[in-house]
Amino acid sequence: MAEVKKLGVIGAGLMGNGIAHVAALAGIPVTLVDINQAALDKAVQTIGKNLDRQASKGSIPAGAKEEALARIATGTDYALFAECDLVIEAATENEEIKKKIFASLCPQLRPDALVASNTSSIPITRLGAATDRPGRFVGMHFFNPVPMMKLVEVIRGLATEDATVATVTALAERMGKTVVAAADYPAFVVNRILCPMLNEAIFALMEGVGDVRAIDAGMKLGANHPMGPLELSDFVGLDTLYSVLKVLHEGLGDPKYRPCPLLAKYVEAGWLGRKSGKGFYDYSTTPPTPTR
Repeated sequence: MAEVKKLGVIGAGLMGNGIAHVAALAGIPVTLVDINQAALDKAVQTIGKNLDRQASKGSIPAGAKEEALARIATGTDYALFAECDLVIEAATENEEIKKKIFASLCPQLRPDALVASNTSSIPITRLGAATDRPGRFVGMHFFNPVPMMKLVEVIRGLATEDATVATVTALAERMGKTVVAAADYPAFVVNRILCPMLNEAIFALMEGVGDVRAIDAGMKLGANHPMGPLELSDFVGLDTLYSVLKVLHEGLGDPKYRPCPLLAKYVEAGWLGRKSGKGFYDYSTTPPTPTR
């Protein structure tokens, strides 16, 4: 098992900046790459604000913010990954985009470097087969928000070597995460169970079983969930939820995973949840107002 002494992260969005945050806080030098310099600048600002929040709560020691930020380098060129031991891809949940990224990435890496995908649903065996190193390719699925959520799913593809799994498991634990091993089936463990529940809540809304407030209050008060399913769908991102459900439906061939038509309409409208300002709730008001 090799130790990850230098980490690369592809994608400066919510997941990518969260992974860079926890890695840098754990003492690991990180190279964060995105095609958009503005996204990188925003990511560094976000990491700084989140570190400030942790410091104000006393969850990180004095000086930890400055030390962590000093460990993060950013850029737009995959050549910056030349000395990385592991690169984690945290781009949008689109298989073709991910495969294009790997095609550009792999020629820039050392032959012994590992590659991980933060995909929440796409088969690891299939993604790994699109690279020049399927034995050194693995799924490493973090959860949003990364600094707060303790879980990482580690998913072994058919060709993934034992040493690869051991290395990323040790890295996740060094980052303060708890690892669960997931088999390489569509959506793995958490989303295989969670996303159909969220989809069923949207069907209930579409069919008039209850309105947004009734469905969310019912699950919070009746099932003791910290967040209602429609509120959680907005938090996850309705486009992400839709993508995961399509992977489940296509990969398993079972009609119970069919994405709700109402979910598809919201995605078509650009109502993607919190990140777009509107989903099952309108976030331009305080408190947010149900849109249906």
